[in-house]
Amino acid sequence: MDMLRAMRLTGGIFLDAKFSAPWCVSAKVAPEDCAPFTAAPRQIIAYHYVTEGRCLLKVGDQRPVEVEKGEIVVLPRNDHHVIASATNLRPVSADHLIQPAPEGGLAKIVHGGGGERTSILCGFLGNDLLHNPLIALLPSVLKLDAADGASGDWIKGTFHFAANELAAGPANSPVILAKLAELLFMEAVRRYLASQPPAANAWAAGMHDPMVGRALGLLHGQIARRWTTEILAHELAVSRSAFAERFTRAIGEPPMRYLARQRFEQATAQLRETADPIARIAYDVGYESEESFNRAFRREYGSPPAAWRRANAVRGRGPVT
Repeated sequence: MDMLRAMRLTGGIFLDAKFSAPWCVSAKVAPEDCAPFTAAPRQIIAYHYVTEGRCLLKVGDQRPVEVEKGEIVVLPRNDHHVIASATNLRPVSADHLIQPAPEGGLAKIVHGGGGERTSILCGFLGNDLLHNPLIALLPSVLKLDAADGASGDWIKGTFHFAANELAAGPANSPVILAKLAELLFMEAVRRYLASQPPAANAWAAGMHDPMVGRALGLLHGQIARRWTTEILAHELAVSRSAFAERFTRAIGEPPMRYLARQRFEQATAQLRETADPIARIAYDVGYESEESFNRAFRREYGSPPAAWRRANAVRGRGPVT
């Protein structure tokens, strides 16, 4: 699972929500929810663990996901979502229901009409990679049963331990909370990718070939490093020819071509969505100079990065050269 560890996740549990039917809330984890645990991450992954009862979770126009006691739902892109006891209810904002906890303990929500009860522990995972190909690959919602799999007992037990720690006051075990968050996400992604056809995508291929998975983890975790196929093979303690053949067979293209494509994808995302200077973007994706980045970008896209940005910038962001 090296390709997931390369994400360097942090995390924590910040909310204990208790609902009684009928109820319906809209939610999205905000940067301030992460403040007790870490500096505001560039990317937030949300999750909810149902400890009692059941609920429905809906993202946009997608079909609702049914979540039962003992199940966990992960939202890889922290999409705005609705959680409810039934689908025909009007949501209220969860932000207006949160009761801050004294002395840094778990914040709480108590809300609903007094019927069937549902309890949910809400948490987040933080990731400082602004544009992550694995996150883009995943569906809006992943669901797993904490009781399933070899890691199920550990996840379930650690959730309860962490909740008890937080309920007693300030978190005394931030390392355990971070590890829980990391394990939770890795297990959800592992189960999802393991269910996909081996040729569906590069990450799924990496799941089926541990060597390729380690290579993907190295490349995505250090995308700006001056990689060569030889250096990558040396890191993996295999011969260059054996590694290149195995990687190409699994991914469908040679390692350095794959890396170049990932660098361009990150660069175009930064050009489109941020105001970062082009020289900074060039450095972020592994080019030694803005000039070499400009030449490579023009070969790939037919225009220099500044012109591409002007044509493709997200509305509301002024183009920056």
